[in-house]
Amino acid sequence: MSYLFQDWQSNRRNLKGQLVMFMFRLVSLINRSMITKVIFFPYLVFYRYWVEWVWGIEIPRKTTIGKGLSLFHGQALVVNLGVVIGDNCTLRNSTTIGNKKLADGTLSRPPRIGNNVDIGANVVIIGDVEIGDNVIIGAGSVVTKSIPANSVVVGNPARILEKKDTAENL
Repeated sequence: MSYLFQDWQSNRRNLKGQLVMFMFRLVSLINRSMITKVIFFPYLVFYRYWVEWVWGIEIPRKTTIGKGLSLFHGQALVVNLGVVIGDNCTLRNSTTIGNKKLADGTLSRPPRIGNNVDIGANVVIIGDVEIGDNVIIGAGSVVTKSIPANSVVVGNPARILEKKDTAENL
């Protein structure tokens, strides 16, 4: 049962974030078995309708998300299938995290986001990139290249503004 509520504390005072993450965790549990998918098919449809169409947050049920994801002002949030998000991350409104269409018409691997990553509003993370642990991505940034751990990045295209001292993070 604690699995379903593992994001509750990180979204305190944010009922919408708590509900979205509870519904996501429940749909992830249902997705583990074909039998539960058949039994709970109406809930899968409800999740997709309510979270995606009503609240405007696209988080596919097969997305891998670590514990403690915090959703600030969840609206116009798009996370593509296959994206991996680590523990204790923050996503803000109007953020897109997804694949990039390659020259041969195929899609790139989706982004992989480390632990303790803080993603600002209106950020785009696209393509086969890896975001290290303890990274802050400023609002409006466009990330198309991997970012090392303990960095602060801003801009379009995103560039490293500063490298945080790892001793500060201890």
